[in-house]
Amino acid sequence: MLVALLLILTLSNAVKINGEEGGQCDYKLTLEPRPHSVSITEFGAVGDGKTLNTIAFQNAIFYLKSFSDKGGAQLYVPPGRWLTGSFNLTSHLTLFLEKGAVILGSQDPSHWEVVEPLPSYGRGIELPGRRYRSLINAYMLHDVVITGDNGTIDGQGSVWWDWYSYHSLNYSRPHLVEFVASEYVVVSNLTFLNAPAYNIHPVYCSNVHVQNVSVSAPPESPHTVGIVPDSSDNVCIEDCIINMGYDAIALKSGWDEYGIAYGRPTTDVHIRRVHLQSSSGSSLAFGSEMSGGISNVHVEHVHLYNSFSGIEFRTTKGRGGYIKRIIISDVEMENIYLALSATGECGSHPDDKYDPTALPVLDHITLQDVIGANITIAGHFTGIQESPFTSICLSNVSLSINSGSPTSWVCSNVFGFSESVFPEPCPDLKSSYSNSSSACFSLLDLNGKAAAL
Repeated sequence: MLVALLLILTLSNAVKINGEEGGQCDYKLTLEPRPHSVSITEFGAVGDGKTLNTIAFQNAIFYLKSFSDKGGAQLYVPPGRWLTGSFNLTSHLTLFLEKGAVILGSQDPSHWEVVEPLPSYGRGIELPGRRYRSLINAYMLHDVVITGDNGTIDGQGSVWWDWYSYHSLNYSRPHLVEFVASEYVVVSNLTFLNAPAYNIHPVYCSNVHVQNVSVSAPPESPHTVGIVPDSSDNVCIEDCIINMGYDAIALKSGWDEYGIAYGRPTTDVHIRRVHLQSSSGSSLAFGSEMSGGISNVHVEHVHLYNSFSGIEFRTTKGRGGYIKRIIISDVEMENIYLALSATGECGSHPDDKYDPTALPVLDHITLQDVIGANITIAGHFTGIQESPFTSICLSNVSLSINSGSPTSWVCSNVFGFSESVFPEPCPDLKSSYSNSSSACFSLLDLNGKAAAL
């Protein structure tokens, strides 16, 4: 089934999603062929890695926009190294990268447009004010596919990392691919390299499917992140390999008062069969920008390795919002310093206008069927005194702690339940499952199917 789906996607078809019971990745993709196709070379592009092709991409997509009401179209990128600045996509479009095709992000910042910040953040993430537009952008679009035969999108981010580290940027760094307020989006069968910041950033989107992509940046690349579902719903991420400097996958939903005011959560997210590695951050992170809320997330069959943190929930006073109704199962970890973490003291604020009494809620988090080897600290759960973390449920967790561990568990302002957990968790998490009744979130609660607990 998977092979057939990938084959269909490589034929660059339109995407529609038909709902059925189960996680988001179990929904069927109904794909319709694009009746029109052009090559980027028809618009004067030169794939020598030196010629700037921004105008060629812009002109090609402007031309293909005329087919949006005629079944859509495909923009074909043949083998070569295609240097470009930022450009925008259009609805009912497939961007197809052939094997050997590499889209290269320009290292000249003047080739990246400067745009207003996202309204749920109120400013650039890294600096006050505006931000650089991402390399490939979709704004208020419908039915967009970025796929290929393992073509590559390389952000050539090393110059951005240096500028960031030396505090020489005037605006926040760009991402590789960003979808804003778009729906029915597919990203598949590609390699993403060396993003200036994030690689794939769907924000304010619905029905997003990311499948069979490889994402990487060097361990020393500062705050580079793989896939970031942000104030988006009905998201599937599956069959991906992600190795990043900071977080591999990070779920977000806005920053303090701006995220609260915007009020769009990240919800109904399904992540499965992924291999995640993060050098200085977390393989799988929630927050810390989560002021619009994060809920109804199902993560299963994941491999986390060679990372500082395995799974981490992050928030702080002033965020408001919530992280709740999360179930994570069938997790294999190896060579992780901190396996499981939830902290109420993480992240900065966009400005001094945030409300320090806006307390986040972290509730109904289930972690089950987790094994780990060469773990230094099993768990670090530090909630907020005025808003403790509640219904943290651990089941069938076995972590092999290395000899250098200062302590296995650290807990404060957290309440939960556990069953078959090794090493033995702290008392705040040791209430028996038999007393948990409905306090522990399960797959039965998530989608009405048979409960996993």
